[in-house]
Amino acid sequence: MEHVKTETIRPPYGVISILMIGAFIAFLNNTLLNIALPSIMADLEVDASTVQWLTTGFMLVNGVLIPTTAFLIQKYSVRGLFLAAMGLFTAGTILAGVAHVFPVLLAGRMTQAAGSAIMMPLLMNVMLVSFPIEKRGAAMGVFGLILMGAPAIGPTLSGWLIEHYDWRMLFHFVTPIAVVILLIGFFLLKDKKEKVDIHLDFVSVILTSVGFGGLLYGFSSAGKQGWDSPQVYLTILIGAISLLLSILRQLKQDKPMLNYKIFRYPMFALSSAISMVLTMAMFSGMLLLPIYVQTIRGISPIDAGLLMLPGAIVMAVMSPVTGKLFDKFGGKVLAITGLTITVITSYFFSRLSLETTYLQLIFLYTIRMFGMSMVMMPVSTNGLNQLPARFYPHGTAMNNTLQQVSGAIGTALLVTIMSNRAESKAKELGDAAMANLTEQPSQAALAEMKQQIMMSATLDGINFAFLISVFIAAVALILAFFMKRVQKADESREENPVGEKVVNKLVEN
Repeated sequence: MEHVKTETIRPPYGVISILMIGAFIAFLNNTLLNIALPSIMADLEVDASTVQWLTTGFMLVNGVLIPTTAFLIQKYSVRGLFLAAMGLFTAGTILAGVAHVFPVLLAGRMTQAAGSAIMMPLLMNVMLVSFPIEKRGAAMGVFGLILMGAPAIGPTLSGWLIEHYDWRMLFHFVTPIAVVILLIGFFLLKDKKEKVDIHLDFVSVILTSVGFGGLLYGFSSAGKQGWDSPQVYLTILIGAISLLLSILRQLKQDKPMLNYKIFRYPMFALSSAISMVLTMAMFSGMLLLPIYVQTIRGISPIDAGLLMLPGAIVMAVMSPVTGKLFDKFGGKVLAITGLTITVITSYFFSRLSLETTYLQLIFLYTIRMFGMSMVMMPVSTNGLNQLPARFYPHGTAMNNTLQQVSGAIGTALLVTIMSNRAESKAKELGDAAMANLTEQPSQAALAEMKQQIMMSATLDGINFAFLISVFIAAVALILAFFMKRVQKADESREENPVGEKVVNKLVEN
């Protein structure tokens, strides 16, 4: 009877609305930066392997901090966590907006990441516990619509701002909005929180931070240092060992910081694997396409943003539709269909040329986003549905951690592949060009030849990185065939679930 009563209580729409607005602005700022990367590279005089740290560093901080959110959600109130998250995000935005050297800009981005690391798991946990399983797909669909609105306007807004202003305006534009949201949360969020006897294991925090941090730093450094560099393979090795020790420590604890026992639920484990692989493939389009259209094709930032607008709109519009389809048919059909589309469009992106038209790029990107809209939320929700309510904080924290880590590794891996391929291709083309010379060319002719070689080599590197993403997405497609629909979560209560008490208290208020 108690379970039925909990499910019929009206969800806290006010709390959810404030959390969604905060998450929206955090997500918007992340997509704003993609179009700006070439401008930042030119202004701060950094290469692609360095500038990608603005993306990788953001995800690294998320990957390190998100594992602690399961503890934070159980320990502190929604109000306290929201204000801390928005406060950090606002401070990071201000710092990045005044940056005139790359390290300061990176510090600002990583401070922003500390805020968003708390925001997303907090919102997802409140969503999970506020809606019964049969309505969760539609609720998550609306959640997706709100968050996908950011990518819909982000690239175009970014392109327009960069076209008319300095790239720092991206941060100046967000700052007053973030301040207003922070004030709204301060005055309107009033949820109460009972004291919870739970303590953070600092040894686990250190091991997890070194683990994820070492892996991400190692993969991210490979593009510039090379895979044979001690800086690369030693940090990856140290990270892997630390992460293994962290997992073993968590498994022995009664109240672990991040409960790895949730992987005993097969559909959750499968959904995590699919999400990780797809996230790696997804970042190929988000990172490589802006470099192609601006650096190689010379397309203006605003046109580059407009190129991505239809795809983002389709993804936003499809989100609530996909949520309703998930409630009706489950996630397997949606995942297989969406991943098939992703694999096919990724292959076409691996065949880009200097003659590929603007309309072809729009069409391919839009169809690719349409495919991905059918995968991410249904797969994630299907996995979380199998968990008992007491594991929701751990499930949402684990999902977000793995997506951030896989995204960072995918970004670093694809940039490394692109850079290495471009470098070897440039050497090959340069040797061939010098061998065919019959007389000493002028300095102007040499400069033009070098520019043509670098453009062709970079294009080849981008195409090869997209081709690798085809195989990555194909792995996710194969895994999707093993999905099964979860009818009902296991609501066993033998462990006195702390998270569930927190949820019920929130909903009652």
